[in-house]
Amino acid sequence: MMNHPLLKILLACLFCSLSSASVWSDDEPTQAAETPRPLNKSGTVLIDKPNNRLLLKTTICLREGLLEMLLCTKQTKEHESILTIDAPASLIHAGLLGLGAKPGKPVQFRPEFKPPQGQVIDIFVNWTDKNGKLHRVPAQKWVRYATYRYFEAPLANLPPGVPVDIGDDSLRYDSMNKLLLWFGTMSESKKDEFLSLSENEEYQKAIKTIFDASQARQMKAKFIFAGSGFTKLDDGELYYQAEAGSVICVANFSDAMIDVNIESTASDAAGRSFEPYTERIPEVGTEVTVELIPLKADTKE
Repeated sequence: MMNHPLLKILLACLFCSLSSASVWSDDEPTQAAETPRPLNKSGTVLIDKPNNRLLLKTTICLREGLLEMLLCTKQTKEHESILTIDAPASLIHAGLLGLGAKPGKPVQFRPEFKPPQGQVIDIFVNWTDKNGKLHRVPAQKWVRYATYRYFEAPLANLPPGVPVDIGDDSLRYDSMNKLLLWFGTMSESKKDEFLSLSENEEYQKAIKTIFDASQARQMKAKFIFAGSGFTKLDDGELYYQAEAGSVICVANFSDAMIDVNIESTASDAAGRSFEPYTERIPEVGTEVTVELIPLKADTKE
């Protein structure tokens, strides 16, 4: 991916812009070396070489629902991404190359699954709350394992007196597969209520298993520079695949620029999908500066 001619051109343009006194106007004063340099006219992508980071000016577009991305390009995947940015994905890729980051390989699904590979990228989100307080946290704090799904535990027989399938806020029992089921996060009060219904040991264990599994769990996966890929169009032009929206993914995609280093999907009921950690995310429309910091291979984490 690093040797692709189109990316070489992008990288050359990037260095040309950095070598000028100002990226967009000869009339503007020369910026200090420590000041992040905008790489596009709108200033949504900035490179800060002294601090080894790329800054992305983004906006929150989603706080609830299943996730495919942490960040997508404008008017692409806003219905399944927490953040959106008005900038081409190729420019973000070039900015990472400008910091010396090395792309790896996107996920492979056939003939067998191979997880994405690439240099680890630390990602932080920065925003100002309504009281004017600045916040900076790892992006993982905004993502959790999906809770808006069914959780299950084995149960050979449903104990007498335990009601099931009587409404949305009730247990369900799959008699064919011998499974006790519950949808969504189980509260402490619900757990206690269900435990009081029967002293059967297997049933008690099933309730406790479901309760533990259904609690909110922050994503722990690392982000890696997979590098996306190129498609040759009918007119011979090369199209950078991440322009379709896959800038920073939390579900594995073969066109992901940045992906997670684990197996993940947005359509899975077995605990491999993610959703926004809603309580930790500011309201939709909040401006957020995303930091991308490539880590060296020998960096201790």
